[in-house]
Amino acid sequence: MAFGRFQDFLGGLVKLQRRFYFTGDSENLTVDELLDKLMANTGEVSAIVAARELLNRYNVLDDDEKLAFFTNLEQNFNADQASVREAFNLYDNEPNSLHLNQLSRIAEPRRQELLRRLNQTPGATSDLVSMRADLRRQLKSQPELNSVDDDFVRLFSSWFGRGFLLLQTIDWSTSAAILERIIRYEAVHEIRDWDDLRQRIDPENRRCFAFFHPALEDEPLIFVEVALSRHVPESINEILEDSSLAGDNDFDSACFYSISNCQPGLKHISFGNFLIKQVVQELQSEFPGMKQFVTLSPIPGLCRWLEDDQIQHNEQVKPLIAEIAASPKTEEGIGENPDLIRQLAAAYLLLAKKNIYPRDPVARFHLGNGARVHEIRVAADLSEKGLEQSRGAMVNYMYDLKQLERNHEQYITEGIIEHSDKLKSLVGKLKE
Repeated sequence: MAFGRFQDFLGGLVKLQRRFYFTGDSENLTVDELLDKLMANTGEVSAIVAARELLNRYNVLDDDEKLAFFTNLEQNFNADQASVREAFNLYDNEPNSLHLNQLSRIAEPRRQELLRRLNQTPGATSDLVSMRADLRRQLKSQPELNSVDDDFVRLFSSWFGRGFLLLQTIDWSTSAAILERIIRYEAVHEIRDWDDLRQRIDPENRRCFAFFHPALEDEPLIFVEVALSRHVPESINEILEDSSLAGDNDFDSACFYSISNCQPGLKHISFGNFLIKQVVQELQSEFPGMKQFVTLSPIPGLCRWLEDDQIQHNEQVKPLIAEIAASPKTEEGIGENPDLIRQLAAAYLLLAKKNIYPRDPVARFHLGNGARVHEIRVAADLSEKGLEQSRGAMVNYMYDLKQLERNHEQYITEGIIEHSDKLKSLVGKLKE
């Protein structure tokens, strides 16, 4: 593609210019000195070369050295306080758009300009995504670095905006490099081998779509696996193992059964909502008679919620939790308590909240996209992971295209969770 040829051209230019802009003394500079050198550079070519020199040096740092790098960014690459104060006073005395823009520009941390300068050099976007993945591993023990992470998020949200994303169908003709990454990045239902992958992307009733960015060659950002059928699937085994969904292209239902984010360095950069909506458009174009768009989704937080002694459950839920606690997390245990598991799963998804939103992360994702909770599926995932995280329960979220915007607005502004009538009757008696 043209972007790739331009990147190759810049890469050759960088190699050619390194000998003019970097002497042997540059290799003896510390990372902090290279940072200062990059920020002081005004020439475009020399800045590109300096950025590559710094990124190459960063990439060979050990964990302690990377922590020191991020700490330096947090402490020494903020906005100048005196300049911010002066700009604020100017705006406070004479509030207008000119002074507001000036204040906004001066209040921007120098870290953001540093990241923009680093991103000038060929291949830098991939390096910076990896750099943020390194940073995120430090945040739990170094919460002060969240300010640095905020700057990455602010810039990545722009660099990875919807207009730059490319939707690609993944099938058996896709390059081996991308297919290998699909196997590796699958985060919901493990792809065991190449035969397993082919079963998911090659049959007539299977589809796989992924978003790519032109700056990350052969690197999917997020992908979704889809099963086409004439009914809503009730278990993951029905999709992954059985042939019962096979048809003659007379499909009226599409089930999104696995959505995997591929780049840890792009966490909290939203792709999934765009992906699902565009995939729906693609499928409607291919199958004009398709009416139902649903998921078969895990409920990853259910068992944690049931077993956390710190959570204050209401009086109607407590005896049900005590009852299920006495039952093993096995297929036999599910067979003895299907109604109880279904009721507790519904209570968790519809009633258990942090602030006004559901506790469950998958629920927050789909409900935030405008879906509604359609049905709880008991014994839907009998894998070890499924039993451990949700006692085998899964959930269908329904994407009703006529109601997406209304559902989204109600959920975002008021925390309202749209759900089917049969689930309303199921959890009605459990409300406080």
